[in-house]
Amino acid sequence: MTSDVKTLAAIDVGTNSIHMVIVEIQTSIPSFSVIESEKATVRLGERCAQTGNLTEDAMKRSLEALKRCQEICRTFKVEEIVAVATSATREAPNGNDFIRRIYEELGLHVEVISGQEEARRIYLGVISAMELNDEPHLLIDIGGGSTEMILGDGGDPMHLSSTKIGAVRLTDLFVKTDPISQIEYDRLLGYILGSIERPTDDVRSLLRDKNIKSLKAIGTSGTIETLVTLHSKEKTGLVPNPLQGYEISFADLENIVWRLRRANLEERTLMVRQKRAEIIFAGALVLLETMRLLAVPKIMLCQRALREGLVVDWMIRHGYIEDGWRYQSTVRDRSILKLADKYGLDLKYAKQVADHALSLFEQTKGILHAWGDDEKHLLWAAAMLHNAGHHISHDAHHKHSYYLIRNGELLGYTESEIEAIANLARYHRKSEPKKKHDNFQRLGSENLKLFVRQASNFLRLATALDRRQIGAIASIQFNYDSRTQACALQLTPTQPDDPCTLELWSLDYKKQPFEAQFNVTLSVSLESN
Repeated sequence: MTSDVKTLAAIDVGTNSIHMVIVEIQTSIPSFSVIESEKATVRLGERCAQTGNLTEDAMKRSLEALKRCQEICRTFKVEEIVAVATSATREAPNGNDFIRRIYEELGLHVEVISGQEEARRIYLGVISAMELNDEPHLLIDIGGGSTEMILGDGGDPMHLSSTKIGAVRLTDLFVKTDPISQIEYDRLLGYILGSIERPTDDVRSLLRDKNIKSLKAIGTSGTIETLVTLHSKEKTGLVPNPLQGYEISFADLENIVWRLRRANLEERTLMVRQKRAEIIFAGALVLLETMRLLAVPKIMLCQRALREGLVVDWMIRHGYIEDGWRYQSTVRDRSILKLADKYGLDLKYAKQVADHALSLFEQTKGILHAWGDDEKHLLWAAAMLHNAGHHISHDAHHKHSYYLIRNGELLGYTESEIEAIANLARYHRKSEPKKKHDNFQRLGSENLKLFVRQASNFLRLATALDRRQIGAIASIQFNYDSRTQACALQLTPTQPDDPCTLELWSLDYKKQPFEAQFNVTLSVSLESN
């Protein structure tokens, strides 16, 4: 294996199934090819009716499947595993406990991602396999617990949505009879239409604004692939391999859904494999009604989706993709700036605070901490958004900042990264992180908690360095005496005759948590004229 080839595994812990792909990445091109795949139907979404918790049986099935995935990874000498959990885990009250249990029992780190982030990564997976040629396409991914819709032309997505309707969820909620009764069908249809009304309205509005008359559609994942397979088998007697690019018309889909509605489980099993037969009707109805509302005449299958999107996202994060796709490389930065604009933040001030925080981070690296570029970016994001809470109220605005960031649907980040950014902003003033704080406990991993404890001090000092919000301090010089564990900050004022009295006072007031965290003393001086 040459040095520019890397072997990566991507695992999607979904509501219905756990999927894994193992890919070889040619970093010099850059491109990747799938060399192995694995799927296990674990039905993680079959939750306790009373509590909404993931059941013990479902978690055990999932752990066993993940263990098999690890064994396959060892066989293929996988260098890194990227794993995410979606709808079932992010919604379950014990979802975080399940993620912790995976790590404790298997040593596998699984990140929970939001619905919008799931949609974004599905988009990445699709455009890694298909040229959209600057033409708007609707991407539909119907999973076990959620349905993602994306409108894009290969560049920035125009619309990203995730709706809490999926094949497993809908079947559990509405389908008790076999074949489905008229009453249950009416309830199921009404729920689906109510759920997809908002995202389809948003898509229609965008199409009108951009004067787009016709819309092409691409479908991904298990429900749509099953329908395409059935259609191909019935039309030609053969199932193409691969199925990539296979199309099914709205009229043919409507006929299939009509037959699924009237079939019992045994009859549906003759049409599709058994485990899919139990849930296929609900998922197919979501696809049919979405296409009906948006007047989509046909849909094409793309066999790349979330798992491949995880690979593309990994390549972006590691610098292997820069200009290969127009959308991507700056999505995290743009997402932060978009949220800052939404809450009316002073970007000049935010950037000044961020510059000071990152200067402290870099100058103390290898002396007081060993964090890297990933953590540095999280600190930058928190610094840019730390004052978001003013949008609600000046009082306790640091707490409001936490809430707004946590629920701001930032793109390009995992849930734990968003939690870290929100916590950093929460602790830029007032109280230090405490075990009794619910938001701090939601960080989960001890490593992230340590990062927030330490890095929040750089943000505290950075806000003190621009106490008047006028860019009073031009630069900071950090010095450290290892013998006495004494730290010193020498500040250069922007205006030579500015005594920076308020900044010096604020630093003196805010330095105690920094000293306690790093077990040092801190002195501050202003460069003399």
